[in-house]
Amino acid sequence: MHYIGIDLAWGEKAPTGLAVVDAEARLLHVSAVRTDDDVVAALAAYDGDCLAGIDAPLVVKNEKGSRPAEQALSKDFRRFDAGTHPSNTGKPEFANGTRGARVAKRLGLDIDPRSGRRRRAVEVYPHAASIVLFDLPKVLRYKAKPGRDLELLRSELLALMGHVEAVVRTDETWAALRTLVETATQKAQLRRVEDQVDAVLCAYVAWFVDHRPDDVTRYGDLDTGYIVTPTLGTEPVAVTHAEVVRRAVRGYAAGHDDLVRAGENAVALVRGLLDEAGINYLSVTGRTKTVASFAEKAARTAAGRPLYDDPTTQITDAVGVRVITYVRDDVDAVADVLAEQVTVTDDRDLGQETASEGRFGYASRHLMVDLGGRSTQVQVRTVLQHAWAEFEHDIRYKGTVPDIHVGEFDRRFTLAAGLLELADREFSEIRERLRGATPAVGVVGDATADDDPRLDPRELAAYLAGQYSDAGWSRTDHYGWIAGLLLELGTTSFDELGEVLREADDATIAARMDYRHPPGAVRRLDDALLWVFGDRYVGLHQNAHRRPLLAQRLERLRGTP
Repeated sequence: MHYIGIDLAWGEKAPTGLAVVDAEARLLHVSAVRTDDDVVAALAAYDGDCLAGIDAPLVVKNEKGSRPAEQALSKDFRRFDAGTHPSNTGKPEFANGTRGARVAKRLGLDIDPRSGRRRRAVEVYPHAASIVLFDLPKVLRYKAKPGRDLELLRSELLALMGHVEAVVRTDETWAALRTLVETATQKAQLRRVEDQVDAVLCAYVAWFVDHRPDDVTRYGDLDTGYIVTPTLGTEPVAVTHAEVVRRAVRGYAAGHDDLVRAGENAVALVRGLLDEAGINYLSVTGRTKTVASFAEKAARTAAGRPLYDDPTTQITDAVGVRVITYVRDDVDAVADVLAEQVTVTDDRDLGQETASEGRFGYASRHLMVDLGGRSTQVQVRTVLQHAWAEFEHDIRYKGTVPDIHVGEFDRRFTLAAGLLELADREFSEIRERLRGATPAVGVVGDATADDDPRLDPRELAAYLAGQYSDAGWSRTDHYGWIAGLLLELGTTSFDELGEVLREADDATIAARMDYRHPPGAVRRLDDALLWVFGDRYVGLHQNAHRRPLLAQRLERLRGTP
């Protein structure tokens, strides 16, 4: 079954728009022709079952004024500026019958609105139909009339096209029409498109008449002329994108407090997982997109079309966590830890994607993870990648780059990205060569005060660098933290610590923990203490927040299946 739309000019000098959609409302054909012969030739391929919606009078018998159908429809739709033009036999176009009836006859279409034949046609009126279908307050002003400039006509026609795209699955030909509208420099260029857009709308009205007959009103009758259109007051078939955005923003605002809490929990969870894995990182931060930021993103368009048909489900970065590491190897380590501990639904290495295209540029690992049943975006990148991304975003998207500088800035950003990639590689090499050397540990609180019984964090860092020469660096604050755990165990000297570590079987610990990436020295000591003290270590006061994780690790150390 095909549904044909004919935006028929009253005379053969003006263009006529033609369109065809199928039973799934997919656009199969759209074109503009002039003569009756052209109409028949263009639609010859669609000679099977069909219902045509023709925007032109099919029956005109009154000698003057308007047909009864036009009067009745205008009474209902005049407040929307969607009244009809009068048709009567006093006009030359209708003195010898109607062009609409002649074209319908040549196409083998029965114009009786009550007909059950396989090929039939009904008279439709796109202006009235658009009011109902798209819930418009007034008819769109895309028809060229005095006082309407090019930009108004363009914006109104694009608005109509956007509405049609919400109910008809359009094709490449339609996309080309949209481009013509967007680039038009004269009203005549828009005129060549509007008839075809109207024809697609006529085809959809025919589809609507066939699929939802209870929601259709017929004004007039076959004897005096009739018009078929969706019934005024019917639920719109397509909600405007502006309304979609409004609903999405309202829903987002209502749940924003919960999202903020979810963001805080996500940061704490990711930080805890990385600390537990002994990964050294610069920072773990998070943010929950503000209501204003969500609204701005939800309303974005590209080439005049919405980027997000369903912002609530398609905008996936409402809650975000960002992990900044020192070197590139740790980016992969962070991704591995997350993959082991939480569900990762998507993992994109944008740096690799850029490199595969033979370019230098934005580099960051983006993972979509399920944290507590909520989708959360986790960005992982090095401090140098972060600096480039923040500066580039600030210049390109928040500032104004004069057109004359765009090419030069592209080249300079590319050059900077290449240099930073080289620097990242060198930093990784430096760390590898210094693995086991003493990291710089600053003073944490009053850890070096004379009355602090803990091991000095800086001295502990030096001691562990020698004890675990193949270990990676740990976060500086973790040396003070592990010194506090040692104090709870009654270990306050390096001699005592040495005695404890002699009881640890480093080879068995490493085998049973099966480290997938080199853990920091503090993590190595943490596992050694767990090996030696077992349940006592798990029960320490400072371990209260991580007892379940420690208990799982203890089972692994003990070789428990």
